[in-house]
Amino acid sequence: MRRGAEWAERRQVPLYLAALAVGAAVGLAAPAVSGPAESAIQPVLGLLLYVTFLGVPFAKIVPALRDWRFLTTVLATNFLAVPAVVLAVSRIVAHDDALLAGVLFVLLTPCVDYVIVFTGIAGGSTGRLLATAPLLMLAQMVLLPVYLRLFLGSGFVDSVDVAPFVEAFLLLIVVPLAAAGLTQAAGRTRPGAALQRAATGAMVPLMMFTLAVVVASQIDGVRARLGALLLVVPVYVLFAGVMVAVGVFASRVARLDVPAGRAVVFSGVTRNSLVVLPLVLALPPAFDLAPLAVVTQTLVELVVMVILVRLVPRLMPCRSGPAGDVDGGPGSGPDEGG
Repeated sequence: MRRGAEWAERRQVPLYLAALAVGAAVGLAAPAVSGPAESAIQPVLGLLLYVTFLGVPFAKIVPALRDWRFLTTVLATNFLAVPAVVLAVSRIVAHDDALLAGVLFVLLTPCVDYVIVFTGIAGGSTGRLLATAPLLMLAQMVLLPVYLRLFLGSGFVDSVDVAPFVEAFLLLIVVPLAAAGLTQAAGRTRPGAALQRAATGAMVPLMMFTLAVVVASQIDGVRARLGALLLVVPVYVLFAGVMVAVGVFASRVARLDVPAGRAVVFSGVTRNSLVVLPLVLALPPAFDLAPLAVVTQTLVELVVMVILVRLVPRLMPCRSGPAGDVDGGPGSGPDEGG
């Protein structure tokens, strides 16, 4: 089993691309799977995050919270730099209120779930990024209405229900984190140690399954409105490219070590599409394209993430090993040296 896990870890990128292709093929060939697949996203993502959290030494999360330089850089990147970049790139769809709403919802909210997985794969500091997840979630709950009010007006903000944010925070952060902590506490027992080994070996297959489920659930809806949605694709690609440069620049200005710098880049690029989708689905009928704009961002981002797990270690290579890292969590192995 360990040999199979090592084989899969060495071939993560082609396996993830294959999972995206399979999900798209299934979703297009059998559109009826979209409903069950969409219902499966949250539990599958919760399981993936449980396995991810399980690979992060909890004893090192407290030191990560004391790393004010990293925390400040991540928060400034996501809540100062990102809104400025979003304001600029969203002008491409400013003429269409529904597309603009979808773009603003998804790009103004930093990811707090599978960003940790991709950061680990790229040799980034999963421990420090995990420590920031509750702060990022709470900050976006407070600041998203502020940004929407600035960009779209107060009338639009009054129609948004924030309950899905609270639900996602509990189900995708609190529950998997608590379960992983309890599992680590039981790790000294033989069953607990066996569970941790099995969970670590399941990381790549679980990530593949998650990618396939997400794509299968949404691809047919995107296909049906493809003509109208093509305009948002360059917005998302441009945003990702700019934020990679911003993340690299910010981490160098803050003089972060390489694993922390990679984490900043991934945090700045990756957005909270799976969490904001329920918010957007609750918008008035006039904004019917907004949810599909969010879904399109998910599909674009998954491809971007598969590229960045190889590109970022080359942009930010480790020259003397990850001595400054505080975790050594999942993914800090083969890609660590770029």
